[in-house]
Amino acid sequence: MFSRFVALGDSFTEGVGDDDPSSPNAVRGWADRVAEQLARARPGLAYANLAIRGRLLPQVLAEQLEPALEMKPDLVTLYAGGNDLMRPKVDVDALCDDYDAAVERLAATGATVVLFTGVDGVEDPIFRRMRGRTAVYNEHVRLIAARHGARVVDLWAMRALRDRRVWSADRIHLNTDGHVLVAAEVLDVLGVEHEVTPTPLGEAVVLSRAQQRAQNLQWAREHALPWIGRRLRGTSSGDGLRPKRPTLEPVTVAEAASGD
Repeated sequence: MFSRFVALGDSFTEGVGDDDPSSPNAVRGWADRVAEQLARARPGLAYANLAIRGRLLPQVLAEQLEPALEMKPDLVTLYAGGNDLMRPKVDVDALCDDYDAAVERLAATGATVVLFTGVDGVEDPIFRRMRGRTAVYNEHVRLIAARHGARVVDLWAMRALRDRRVWSADRIHLNTDGHVLVAAEVLDVLGVEHEVTPTPLGEAVVLSRAQQRAQNLQWAREHALPWIGRRLRGTSSGDGLRPKRPTLEPVTVAEAASGD
């Protein structure tokens, strides 16, 4: 069983969308839930989460890789590249060359390394346009994982993540239900028994075209335009933020007991 878990990445791993005022950076997320379940099986598990929202893949590797290696983890999760894929132009092949080199270094330590494919945005009229580049990215991830003996959490294959009800209003970040789904999948991939139970959502409400159009306009006004504005100004939602758990610290009894 694992004793030192380090999570690297961007908003997905930081836990954005799973709001929790009692948690560092006011978010919880799938990685915290995984750590809590691991700590139930192995009391005293040490956990660090270096992820910061808004980070591009080169930033994740430049800021988080060396600190993670210094912690000598026996379990590492790494997801980066989602923010890069949303940029107007991106060289996915070059991006994944850097990713490959980072995974090689992590795997060389003997740690169990967990990677993630990108989500299939086929059900969303906006993010459907990214399917091609996301599919190329995913093939790179699978090849990198095979090359270095890493495990893969296949978000692309998780049909439950196509349901908009597991996403926040910004359509970019998972909500609590979505983070619970991912936590359960990560634990399953690791072969760890757990008590994370996703909430049944039932039948989705079918919206008329007019209702869909109104929702899309509201999303563009409240979320897309501010995001574009930050890009034009060269700012990020993560500017000034520190990692929520910058050092390895034991998961407390209270944290482990809160896992679901």
